[in-house]
Amino acid sequence: MRRLTIAVPLLAVAAAGALSATPAQARAGRPVLGRENCTAAACHFDVPPGTYDVTVLLGGDAAASTSISGETRRSLLPETATEAGRPVVRSFTVNVRTPEGEPTGPEGTPGLDLVVGGSAPALTDIRVTPAAPRGPRSARPADARAHTRQIFLVGDSTVCDQPGDPYSGWGQQLPQYLRQGLSVANYADSGESTVTYLATPALFPTVQPLIREHDLVLIQLAHNDKTTDETTYRTNLETLVAGVRARGGEPVLVTPVVRRWFNADGTLDNGTALLVNGLGVDHPAVIRSVAAAEDVPLIDLTAKTKALVESLGVEGSKAIYLYNEKRDNTHTSVHGATVYAALVRDELLALHLVPKALVRVG
Repeated sequence: MRRLTIAVPLLAVAAAGALSATPAQARAGRPVLGRENCTAAACHFDVPPGTYDVTVLLGGDAAASTSISGETRRSLLPETATEAGRPVVRSFTVNVRTPEGEPTGPEGTPGLDLVVGGSAPALTDIRVTPAAPRGPRSARPADARAHTRQIFLVGDSTVCDQPGDPYSGWGQQLPQYLRQGLSVANYADSGESTVTYLATPALFPTVQPLIREHDLVLIQLAHNDKTTDETTYRTNLETLVAGVRARGGEPVLVTPVVRRWFNADGTLDNGTALLVNGLGVDHPAVIRSVAAAEDVPLIDLTAKTKALVESLGVEGSKAIYLYNEKRDNTHTSVHGATVYAALVRDELLALHLVPKALVRVG
């Protein structure tokens, strides 16, 4: 049985000192919300849409292991072990929006909702404040940690904040790998193609005005472009790239995750697995071509996931997808989405798109 502890006072003077910067933030006009908004296993903060810094004090008199999720099943802080009597402070930045999950889905619950999880949860204190302001639009901030930079996600059901178990998109798991100062605004939506993402008012027409200078915009659309011809597909990708750049954002093209569709020899070298549509359009190849032509950073998630799935083999790769639950070889489990999110994190670092100081590794 899980044990959850929420201590009445701050755990100890030394540990509490780690949160002592928060009152100064309040004096600077950034209101503080704290543990009074929490019950035994969850917290609710009555805040408007926006971006918020969350600092938590984890641990207690006994050894503990705590994770934090929130909003529509987003993983915000990975499970963190603490030794008895040695609490730790962790921080992250979270995007609060309406709708809180998929852009064409239900609005969800207003405000910020967090869930305390883990095998032996112990949340001792929590502070929520509006995220630190950005630097001037005229130049890239010298210290990215002093500014709230957003990672927007443009994608489909393999990326989105899935509303219910057992499904999870990799964008839903990405926030746990980021520290305070960098947040994920996941505007991926189930069933979308490049055609529908551009045409639907709740999608790119809503996302584009939100993009600010130096925000990253990761674009992974291919799974639902089953009837999109190559010229249209290429043009749509170019339109998305141009639309991001028009706002001062930094587009990143992402090739789609593979489908788990093995050949007899244990490889995934077929059109179904590698997203070649019925018209013969090789989606990953077109994305690579557009990235090269438009000088856009490329995360080749097709190549990365293909190598991983093939290395796991027919049986081992079942846990990545929903084969065991739904006989689904396209959508990922929470485990699979977490593994794929880590691949995206690694590529963001390798391409120097985010500073190491704002990323959790290991």
